[in-house]
Amino acid sequence: VQLQASGGGLVQAGGSLRLSCANSGSSVWFRSMGWYRQPPGSERELVAVIGSSGNMDYGDSVKGRFAISGDSSKNTVYLQMNGLKPEDTAVYYCYALRWGRFTPNWGQGTLVTVSS
Repeated sequence: VQLQASGGGLVQAGGSLRLSCANSGSSVWFRSMGWYRQPPGSERELVAVIGSSGNMDYGDSVKGRFAISGDSSKNTVYLQMNGLKPEDTAVYYCYALRWGRFTPNWGQGTLVTVSS
């Protein structure tokens, strides 16, 4: 499994970005895929997760603004971020958890910077 994240960048407050994460390794059936983020000087926190059955969950700070989607057949996951705020500035990491595993695979991170 090799996760490649892309789509980060600099955007003004109120703007939108779409992050993508794809598995460039052998295709596998993931139990869940999703996104965490790590703001400067803070710990990594959950942004959004999507399970193999399509169930989704979001961190409280992004509910109503971000939307996760995925294509399990292509081992890809997306994060549509709308209404971005300066406090959304962070390195965003995608992850994928395989069935039977307890630790996920992580992508390399993509930086999102929201200017005020």
